Amino acid sequence: MTTTTTTPQARSDTTRAVLWMTGAVVSFISMALAGRAVSVELDTFEIMLFRSLVGLVVMSVIITARARWSEISTRRMGLHGVRNLCHFTGQNLWFYAITVIPLTQVFALEFTSPLWVLVLSPLILGERLTPVRGLSALIGFVGILIVTRPGTAPLSAGLVCAALAAVCFAATNVLTRRLTRDVSVMNILFWLTALQAIFGVMCAGADLDIALPSAEALPLIVLIGAAGLMAHFCLTSALRLAPATVVMPVDFARLPLAAIIGALIYHEPLDPYVLLGAAVIFGGNYLNIWNETRA
Repeated sequence: MTTTTTTPQARSDTTRAVLWMTGAVVSFISMALAGRAVSVELDTFEIMLFRSLVGLVVMSVIITARARWSEISTRRMGLHGVRNLCHFTGQNLWFYAITVIPLTQVFALEFTSPLWVLVLSPLILGERLTPVRGLSALIGFVGILIVTRPGTAPLSAGLVCAALAAVCFAATNVLTRRLTRDVSVMNILFWLTALQAIFGVMCAGADLDIALPSAEALPLIVLIGAAGLMAHFCLTSALRLAPATVVMPVDFARLPLAAIIGALIYHEPLDPYVLLGAAVIFGGNYLNIWNETRA
């Protein structure tokens, strides 16, 4: 019989990865709470505009401080454009959803994004859809049905937007994977903020009336922009230190936290069907992660 030993370095890396993921969870929830708060005076296009401007300033400072402007080029701009259009659309749908349906429903449906990646990867990246990947996607779809319960009540616009946001985020992730073959992560993040700022100006200014955030809303806008970048930085840092089987389950802590916050702050009911559906979606995700990393 063989035994498995864990080195002190591995234990240290796992601990640090969990801490990074805790930061990601806090960042995602902070962005949701701040987004709901500012939605009283700004529409989703305006939120995205100011969020992207904050992100662009942060990225410009980071690139300048690290002297890495040489990495920023217009190579693969067509792919950058499609990727950021998907992300911009998904983020707008997400910001709308958090204002009209309970936070637990938004996060539960958002967690289907990795399963949509399994479906889109063969079409965009030419990756093989294995039986386990197909089963994982099917389990996730069952979880969606439990959360939305079609037929028991009319599907709300918020549920539809949250589900479509997950598909858009999946397309964004697949296209990101494709971009990393040719350009650096710094290049991808810069054009993420720059292009989405342009999209924000175009959409928010379509009616020639862009509302400026009030003094009370301005700190929340800064929080949204900073939290968005911080969440992805924490997630990336965690995945560098520990396997996805360790990292991703921590991300699902967002759901019970969102349920508690929603109940305490917004008096949202704790829907057992949403929690059950989220558990099924988690099962589909974890099955795929375990299968991909067990070797």
